[in-house]
Amino acid sequence: MAKNEKQKPLGRGLGAMLGNMDIPVRNESSQVVSGNTDIHINSIEANPYQPRTQFDEEALAELAQSIRTYGLIQPVTVRPVGNGKYQLISGERRFRAAQLAGLTEIPAFVRTVDDALSIQMALVENIQRADLNAIEIALSYQMLMDECHFTQEELGEKVGKTNSTISNYLRLLKLSTPVQVAVRDNQISMGHARALISVEDEALQAKLVQQIVDEQLSVRQTESLAKKAVENSRNKKSKVKITLSDDVRNAQTAVAKRLGTKVNIKKDISGKGSIQIPFATDEDLKRILSLLQ
Repeated sequence: MAKNEKQKPLGRGLGAMLGNMDIPVRNESSQVVSGNTDIHINSIEANPYQPRTQFDEEALAELAQSIRTYGLIQPVTVRPVGNGKYQLISGERRFRAAQLAGLTEIPAFVRTVDDALSIQMALVENIQRADLNAIEIALSYQMLMDECHFTQEELGEKVGKTNSTISNYLRLLKLSTPVQVAVRDNQISMGHARALISVEDEALQAKLVQQIVDEQLSVRQTESLAKKAVENSRNKKSKVKITLSDDVRNAQTAVAKRLGTKVNIKKDISGKGSIQIPFATDEDLKRILSLLQ
């Protein structure tokens, strides 16, 4: 991790003490494979299930300079994929920095795992990192559920999170693209984004995000803003006059004639509605209920 990667040289260092020792490593399938070994950097390919999509270029350059000076102290973890090639399980930041540093070989732990276990290892290991943004974490959770067929409860056990925490992250993926991008780029926080979930209109979500950024609104202010937006949207919908179709009007007339009283059918813009049947007295109500039964 970053702190370890930037540390000062440790005398002979951990790498020097281990050398190329064959360290037995046992994976979840109880297979024993070779541990620390040097692999040509061109033989390693990125993991397609890497949740991190953005890397701090300045921090990457700093790490590359540290690697040029001290070497890569912490090995990456890879798995063989055939034809002398390996796929990263974890350590993509170190891998990219090593490429920038011009290394031709890097130390690696080689683990023989199947696709499902590789996905789990890559995602679970990377989810624990503090520098993933909320959208990357949410995408990782969704991918673990899709690819490994985890329920939310099983996923929570894997990553050490409560079911409600998992749900809160997954709900972010229901937001419009502008909101997700704003979270990814650290323009708004996860709290801001969660406040916008109640706003169904995606165009309105995007408008509110811009207002949050421009006015630097707090999460509490964003919650009030979203609540007001939802109320205004509902009021606009309720004011829209809906014209009933001929079939609905004919049904309204037929029911009124059958019950011997006025019947009013109302619909809103979404297609939902209600049937109102007024009554004059308790006896009138009993009469109407008797006919309905």
